[in-house]
Amino acid sequence: MAVTAALVKELRELTGAGMMDCKKALVETDGDLDKAVDYLREKGIMKAQKKAGRIAAEGLVRMAFSEDHKVAGIAEVNSETDFVAKNEEFIEFVEAMAQEALAKGDLPIEQFLAEPFEGATVQEALTAKVAKIGENLNLRRTAKLAEDGVVYVGYTHGGGRIGAIVGLKTEASYAEVETCGKDVAMQIASMNPKFVDENGVDPAYLESEKHILTEQVLNEGKKPEMVEKIVAGKLKKELKEVCLVDQPFVKNGDMNIAQYVESCAKEIGKDIQVVSMVRYEVGEGIEKKEDDFAAEVAAQVAGN
Repeated sequence: MAVTAALVKELRELTGAGMMDCKKALVETDGDLDKAVDYLREKGIMKAQKKAGRIAAEGLVRMAFSEDHKVAGIAEVNSETDFVAKNEEFIEFVEAMAQEALAKGDLPIEQFLAEPFEGATVQEALTAKVAKIGENLNLRRTAKLAEDGVVYVGYTHGGGRIGAIVGLKTEASYAEVETCGKDVAMQIASMNPKFVDENGVDPAYLESEKHILTEQVLNEGKKPEMVEKIVAGKLKKELKEVCLVDQPFVKNGDMNIAQYVESCAKEIGKDIQVVSMVRYEVGEGIEKKEDDFAAEVAAQVAGN
């Protein structure tokens, strides 16, 4: 029997499965609608679709590096619960996604999901994991870092809740800068700087902060002719807090990160410059559902 668009649409409405999954099911069952429904159930696709709307704000961050650490990949995959984030199969999948990021490069997430993976696509593999593990999972973001003359060092905190990578421009090997790099990556993980240095500050961020600080100073009743000078001072202080190289070193508050890196460079006799960074924290920016257990039980009792 021919698989028509109308038949695919009908199966989609019956099951809630994706268009491509429905088409594949109908092709596999020679256009038999009932068998196609069974096919989707057997493959766990319907089960996965039902979970797709649930909030996934837990999960893991994992990183991957080339042997010489001149290329790095990072991925965040979300789950609904922290319990699943400790599942060995889930951990292996997140690690595989970091390896995929290392190999595939920076792709829009939709394109990344469509990439071939273990005989299927990343999306199909993810759907299969949802069905098997029993929770909604979401490949949220990936990144690849690769710049000539740069060595990448990573640090993972909280078992994978935060992952940070720093890019060091240097002629030194990874072994020579590993300790220094891990310390700086730890700084990124713990202090969450917005920019590497003042040269990398987003002009839009600068203008926004200037506006906010100006309003604050005016509201404090300062003389208008003093506002610009006061704002400049406040902004300079704020930039030292949000720029990585200007932050006090968490392991030694007597020096900032720039000074610490300079001390590392002197120790190995080769220049080191912090040029890039990336920091992923599990679930950051995702609005988590706050469950009221008592209200849920009361609602069930009322329903009965």
